[in-house]
Amino acid sequence: MLYPKINDARTVMDLSGIWDFKLDDGKGFEEKWMEEPLADPVQVAVPASYNDQIEGVGYRDHCGWAFYQKEIEIPKILLSQRVVLRFGAVTHSAKVYLNGELVCEHQGGFLPFEAEINHLVQPGKNLLCVAVDNRVNYSTLPIGNEVGAAFFGSDLPDIPSVNETVQKPHNAPNFDFFNYAGINRPVKIYTTPKAYIRDIVLVPELKDGEAKVHYRVECAGDAGEDSGEVTVRFFDEEGEEAACARGSEGTVLIENPHLWQPGNAYLYTAKAEYGEDMYEEKFGVRSIEIRGTQFLINGEPFYFKGFGKHEDSEVHGRGINEPMNVKDLSLMKWLGANSFRTSHYPYAEEMLDLCDREGIVVIDETTAVGLNFGWNDEGYAKFHTKEHHEQVIRDLIARDKNHPCVAVWSIANEPDTEKQPQAAHDYFMPLYHLAHECDPQDRPVTLVICQNDYTRDITAPEMDIICANRYYGWYVFGGDLDAAERAMRTEMKYWEKLGKPWMLTEYGADTVAGLHKATGNMFSEEYQVDYYKTINKVLDECGFVVGEHAWNFADFATIQGTLRVDGNKKGLFTRERRPKLAAHYFRHRWHEVPDFGYKG
Repeated sequence: MLYPKINDARTVMDLSGIWDFKLDDGKGFEEKWMEEPLADPVQVAVPASYNDQIEGVGYRDHCGWAFYQKEIEIPKILLSQRVVLRFGAVTHSAKVYLNGELVCEHQGGFLPFEAEINHLVQPGKNLLCVAVDNRVNYSTLPIGNEVGAAFFGSDLPDIPSVNETVQKPHNAPNFDFFNYAGINRPVKIYTTPKAYIRDIVLVPELKDGEAKVHYRVECAGDAGEDSGEVTVRFFDEEGEEAACARGSEGTVLIENPHLWQPGNAYLYTAKAEYGEDMYEEKFGVRSIEIRGTQFLINGEPFYFKGFGKHEDSEVHGRGINEPMNVKDLSLMKWLGANSFRTSHYPYAEEMLDLCDREGIVVIDETTAVGLNFGWNDEGYAKFHTKEHHEQVIRDLIARDKNHPCVAVWSIANEPDTEKQPQAAHDYFMPLYHLAHECDPQDRPVTLVICQNDYTRDITAPEMDIICANRYYGWYVFGGDLDAAERAMRTEMKYWEKLGKPWMLTEYGADTVAGLHKATGNMFSEEYQVDYYKTINKVLDECGFVVGEHAWNFADFATIQGTLRVDGNKKGLFTRERRPKLAAHYFRHRWHEVPDFGYKG
């Protein structure tokens, strides 16, 4: 799906701003709130999560549907074109209405969707209404426990009759980040000619110092015999034409190409024309390959230095926050980091555009978090996610396929691959193959395993790169860093035998900013530094380890619970982006560890 861009052939209207908003009282659909202006609404900003914008537990912890409305008007001059309504993301599911008529429905809170609306647009003012459902359960991604169950630090009595009597409906997320909801990413109306470019696929190939770019332009509508042929021109950053081709599919040669590299990005532009339509797509020329235990970018062994992150900030919640994105990438460069994982959902397209431009490598992850199947005898049977999981993979790769910053696809975070090894293998391996089939560039595919009995795991060893979250010294052997070091070294001996690249995608310790101890203990800033020094010592001994991603870049909001004080405090930075001691430790370390050839 192409991102809306304004040019000579296309227009874009941004619907960001203040919208009317109302929580559903259980009668919203019955009383047809989508057909008339909301009665007694409050005002909220779009795009942003609604939870923290309006004070009160009813908004913060709302469970169920909520309604957004905005009055829109589309200039008559645009109605002769194809008019499309597009949402960057609505969490977690949505029903969209225009003038009371259902436009579309969508499941999944972190990927875009759109619909043509010409047939529903009226002259003058139009009522746009979006119903949003934030509930998570056994059929959603991310996973939520069924209502009545509990998660992470809850002190609910294990008495179903009491729970049902005392508690109102509530979300019980099976993931450790706050269930922010709403219209979290931009809403846009854009237009194209009736005959238009639907998609562009770009696949760079490096060989003998030259770059071949295989392209495919998908079009819709009849542009007529005189102008129905597709033309694609390729330009370098200086605006000089580097190649040109005709036809909807083909290959061009770019001589003496400038490569896209971590920390040194170079972007080409493919300009496609079809009839009256035109679209420009930026891309990078680079190669990604796994050879033995090495992860290669442009033929050189790359070492991942960075974090797991979250789209999380005060007031915005999980809503797009572009100033914060710019700040975060600046802090990454300050630290000497070169990469991050979009834990645990696809991030906004705008963030990936920034990473393309700034040369930050991205592990692009789906919303499949909370798939801990082995908690009871039902195992995989209690979940109903397979078809949705497949669709998320298809949509994620369709959206992000041309981004040079994307180096790896992660199809899940911390699924239970141990308690029912064969069931896990049967579930995830078809998804692994699907990701490869969907990606025109055929990038490596992985899933991120949790702290488990790794000797029983038969799924992770089949991934292209083995990614693991490990908390020796925190959740396991908490406070005993000697034991943590021994356990980590023992595990590394096991993985070394597989002969594959291995990466630590999460490791960390909750740390209260400002809590200092001469002899560091848990939750102090000194312990966080000692913890990382201990684990990194082991990583540095292992030639097959290709990366380290600290958990987390910054403190973030979570559900209330006895194990979380004002959120998860494992950040190297506070939620306000103030560095802890560990940030300074990593800044020294990562400026000494090169991006390439560290263990090559």
